[in-house]
Amino acid sequence: MAQYVMKGGNPLHGSVDISGAKNAALAIIAAAIMADEPVTVNNLPDVNDVRVMLEAIREIGAGVDRKDKHTVVIEGSTINALIVDYEYIKKIRASYYLLGSLLGKYKRAEVAMPGGCAIGARPMDLHEKGFRALGAEVDEGYGLISARAKELCGAHIYLDKVSVGATINIMMAAVLAEGKTTIENAAKEPHVVDVANFLNSMGANVKGAGTDMIRITGVKSLHGTEYSVIPDQIEAGTFMYAAAATHGEVTVRNVIPKHLEATTAKLLEAGCRIAEGDDAVTVSARDITLLPTQVTTLPYPGFPTDMQPQMTAVLGLADGVSTVTESIFDNRFKYVAELIRMGASIRVESNIAIITGVDHYTGAHVSAPDLRAGAALVIAGLAADGITTIDDIHFVERGYEDFTEKLRGIGAEIERVDNERDLRKFMFQVS
Repeated sequence: MAQYVMKGGNPLHGSVDISGAKNAALAIIAAAIMADEPVTVNNLPDVNDVRVMLEAIREIGAGVDRKDKHTVVIEGSTINALIVDYEYIKKIRASYYLLGSLLGKYKRAEVAMPGGCAIGARPMDLHEKGFRALGAEVDEGYGLISARAKELCGAHIYLDKVSVGATINIMMAAVLAEGKTTIENAAKEPHVVDVANFLNSMGANVKGAGTDMIRITGVKSLHGTEYSVIPDQIEAGTFMYAAAATHGEVTVRNVIPKHLEATTAKLLEAGCRIAEGDDAVTVSARDITLLPTQVTTLPYPGFPTDMQPQMTAVLGLADGVSTVTESIFDNRFKYVAELIRMGASIRVESNIAIITGVDHYTGAHVSAPDLRAGAALVIAGLAADGITTIDDIHFVERGYEDFTEKLRGIGAEIERVDNERDLRKFMFQVS
């Protein structure tokens, strides 16, 4: 079984280039099949979830020409099946985006019930509510979600809860519906805006993305385009927080600083120094004492739930008591037991983690329970005294491209090992 193994205690220094946003890329791949002309997508992150999504659309007949690891040309005119039950698609949450794209284009879709990380309930009720408002019949059964309609007609849709997935899915279905659709209480995350911009580049008419009211005027068809995915704000934040935890200084490049405002705000509260450029942010925690703070996850522009575990790993080393409140998902503190194995002092009460900072973490053998939790354990391991090994790294590889290579580029002693021999070799080299 593949593992990460690292020797901590080295401040990270240098710069790292950030890849395309996984969450945007997955929705854009799904939307690309809505055109009957070739669509070129650039700046794709080379991560497992993207590879699974590309294979899924290939399974239903779409043309997929991977020009290089960051560029793909997708041809949606060759689709010959509307049932997406590809074995691996069940393992990624974003499989549900194929419901919106196929329903919008063909008025019918059946997609395997989505999986992904076990971080709490993420029901499909808001997606289904939106599809029904547009005129579709929606059913669940035999491990599939099916939707079908004679015609899709524009509607006013109010989302009872802010949902990125439902916002994007409804938006995709609505761009080819007859008439006008409004999505009220829409999610405002950067990747919602990115998908809207992508759809517009194919000839859709979507306005208001990035606000809580999205207005869509249906069009007859979508055409080919070439589009570049936005940078990944969560990957950027992960490297920024690794700099903080190790008391280093790291510049993340190829980013949109505006998307990182909530992430950088909490680093400032924790005592770090921040310098922003046009497309770069530098975090310095050299010669400082990390300070405690309070964090609550909220929909964008609030603090992202996908940065919550990484923030907890940083605050575990702060001088005082911090609290982290998770308001988005109900099962996102599974990693806390692993941090405690590394010496953290954390108590979880309901949806709040109460963190009493410790002087240092100590290396341990831990397991990643999900994608972002795995990244948090890497951060802790890089800050810890001694050797840390992390199991179940397949979660982390779902969302981070060349993770160990990028970390080594800024001074980390970390390897991805596949067997006991390589593990012993690493231990010998760093001893």
